[in-house]
Amino acid sequence: MWRGDGRENRGRGQVMNRESAGWWTGYLANLEYRLPEIRQATLDTIYMVLASTGMALAFGLLLAVLMILAHPRGLRPKARLYRTVDWLVNIGRSFPFIILLIAIQPLTRLVVGTTIGTTAMIVPLTIGATPFAARILEGCLLEVDPGIVEAARSFGAGDMHIVCRVLFPEALPSIVLNIAVIAISLLGYSAMAGTVGGGGLGDLAINYGYHRFQPDIMFCAVAILVVMVQCIQSICGFIYRRIK
Repeated sequence: MWRGDGRENRGRGQVMNRESAGWWTGYLANLEYRLPEIRQATLDTIYMVLASTGMALAFGLLLAVLMILAHPRGLRPKARLYRTVDWLVNIGRSFPFIILLIAIQPLTRLVVGTTIGTTAMIVPLTIGATPFAARILEGCLLEVDPGIVEAARSFGAGDMHIVCRVLFPEALPSIVLNIAVIAISLLGYSAMAGTVGGGGLGDLAINYGYHRFQPDIMFCAVAILVVMVQCIQSICGFIYRRIK
């Protein structure tokens, strides 16, 4: 009786092992079949994140410099101007990205000519990240020792000279670290863009992992996103250590 039970348990174990092997074989075959789409989705995500990060940094830097100049402790204090820009930045940061994505579709269509696709998603990604970038860059510039600014002013340096030759070089290590924060946030935003046909890994995970019940594709997209986050953080950390 005992030997029979042992043979039965071994038989069940062999069946389960064969079934598990079949599942893994099916998952790997599906991943191999979808490999061109996974590759294209990865490239689309990189394109969206790089383009929107660059433009968000450019526009955010302009706002940050304006706030630094007009700040009550700034180079050219203008309380009303500072409050206005500060209020606009806070309003921009208060919008959940998925709502902003839908709300500015007319503007996206006006700028790009369409509301779907990777290029179209750069518009809401940039608009959504610019206030966030402006606030982060403002904080980096405010961390510079006021004594250095006063020393430069005592030597007759003008406002833009102080901004370009004093504030930026002193704040550069902090700015580099925070670029990673901005880029990683945009990576998450780009995944949300997949809900409205934005392309990229988010679109791939939703279309195959959710709508077509293919969890292997969804897990693969998540794994690629994790690797991209680690790469962004590692690159910015390396640059920070070199310039610190």
